[in-house]
Amino acid sequence: MARTVVVGDIHGCYDELLALVELVGLGASDRLVCVGDLVVKGEKNREVLDLFMRDARFSSVLGNHDRALLQSWKGERAQLKPAQERCRAELEDGRERYAAFLDSLPLFVDLGSHVVVHAGLRPGVPVSEQSAEDLTELRTLGAERASREGTPWYEVYEGERVALFGHWPMTPPRRGPRAVGLDTGCVYGYSLTAYVVETGEFFGVPALRAYDAPRGRVT
Repeated sequence: MARTVVVGDIHGCYDELLALVELVGLGASDRLVCVGDLVVKGEKNREVLDLFMRDARFSSVLGNHDRALLQSWKGERAQLKPAQERCRAELEDGRERYAAFLDSLPLFVDLGSHVVVHAGLRPGVPVSEQSAEDLTELRTLGAERASREGTPWYEVYEGERVALFGHWPMTPPRRGPRAVGLDTGCVYGYSLTAYVVETGEFFGVPALRAYDAPRGRVT
């Protein structure tokens, strides 16, 4: 049976990604979908992008850090955060092909029974009508979508499709009635997590080390 394996935020953690792929036993007919933030903060952003670009089994939605980098390359964003700037410099000599790849990534992937997004979904709003900002930045339902204070969107989301998301790291994974969080803070020294859509199985590998410090609580 072909499987769809959905992976949490990678953030340039290439070695951990390879270990997770091996643990899952990704087959030739399997598909791997990342919840976004392929790059920034980790050390092997180039290797992660190259893998996703050359292996047809690998795909991803666009994360907020991926989007910031792309907007900078397009001249749509004047300033990047320090970690984003370091990643931009690392990828500069492959800028055109990396920009083209990031520009090709969708904001969501419809898997039928599940939908993959980076950050979140406004309850009651069709997926196709969600804003790019909500899909890549949403945490809570107050005035500031990126705030960590307030009602988490996934606690009240009851959409037709189970939402698989990242962006807001926590271990064990965040859960809602119809949502599963897969960012378990690998880049912060915790773990990289995968979820198999067909079986509901979770797989995880520990981070080799902490590459960055989180802004909020992960555990």
